[in-house]
Amino acid sequence: MNPKIRIVEEKVLSDNWYVLRKITFDYQRKDGSWERQSREAYDRGNGAVILLYNRERKKVILTRQFRLPTYTNGNPTGMMIEACAGLLDKDNAEDCIRRETEEETGYQVREVKKVFEAYMSPGSVTEILYFFVAEYNKEMQVGEGGGHAEEQENIEVLEIDFAAALSMIQSGEIKDAKTIMLLYHAKLNGFL
Repeated sequence: MNPKIRIVEEKVLSDNWYVLRKITFDYQRKDGSWERQSREAYDRGNGAVILLYNRERKKVILTRQFRLPTYTNGNPTGMMIEACAGLLDKDNAEDCIRRETEEETGYQVREVKKVFEAYMSPGSVTEILYFFVAEYNKEMQVGEGGGHAEEQENIEVLEIDFAAALSMIQSGEIKDAKTIMLLYHAKLNGFL
């Protein structure tokens, strides 16, 4: 642990959906003096995300679903186009992304490759997101996807030309950070 940080108090503000904590801590500045700070941190667990791509057909599988926080912050429909993702729960990242891929997209991928991990909003959210890629083909489709009804996901599965997906970033149709990161990763690394 960092000797320049001393946790003074942790207080749970909410544990309704996930856990929101207020943490008071002492922070040692460069000049050696200590200052007290308070921050709120939202702990929703860690997650995994995957870009499914078909090199031969130059296509990717993405999803579309309603996201309330975007709706309350100016997205007129609340709908977001995203790469398949989910929370780890008690799984490791690879098991999680295999499960989520089948539930959300209907594809049972053979090989997944972890490409990096990142904190998505480190000023307020504790989550680390594990990023994966996997090739898919029609033979891997074992269902229709869409998520579990009891989880109220209502996910639409989209197969999109890779070039069109990149254009959707520029047009603002894709505004999801994890999806943008994976699409640009695929472009930079010549997947498609």
